[in-house]
Amino acid sequence: MALPQPTERLARGPIVVKECVVEIAKKDRHRIIDAIRSVQVPYPEYLVAPMRQELTDLGARECRTAADVDAVVASPGVVMMVVNSVCGCAAGKARPGIGMALNHANKPDTLATVFAGADVEATDRARQYFTGIAPSSPSIALMQDGKLLYMIERRDIESRTAEAIADQLTMAFDRFCVAPTVV
Repeated sequence: MALPQPTERLARGPIVVKECVVEIAKKDRHRIIDAIRSVQVPYPEYLVAPMRQELTDLGARECRTAADVDAVVASPGVVMMVVNSVCGCAAGKARPGIGMALNHANKPDTLATVFAGADVEATDRARQYFTGIAPSSPSIALMQDGKLLYMIERRDIESRTAEAIADQLTMAFDRFCVAPTVV
């Protein structure tokens, strides 16, 4: 079937349009699928604002751009970067677990967050620092000098309670966030 040009008047109305779309879809389905996957529509701010606030109330610095992420990652000491999310395991496990863990004596020097699905550019940039780790949200990374030290991925979060995540984080804090002793 020869496809009508966009400027041609379609004599048979919707039938020709449907045939045209079906024919294009058959030929270019992989390109169409890739194009659909590449469209990233961020969550509306009114939806994510309360979830952002849970971490900013704990002292997290919001990173909304790639430049914000780079600036935080360049901070001295240990940086905890949280990839926040709208999902239930972020709400019921990750954010509460982070809150509990930050009451520990040893903790990161800097706490920062990006929001997956809202801060698209910032989230992509943060994930570039998580070398060897597949993208997941929520997730929690400890970094120093731009290098990944420790990571809790979504699969580790969704199978644990908030208390277990807090325990996991405090063990990591005791390992990576202790000031060296001067002898």
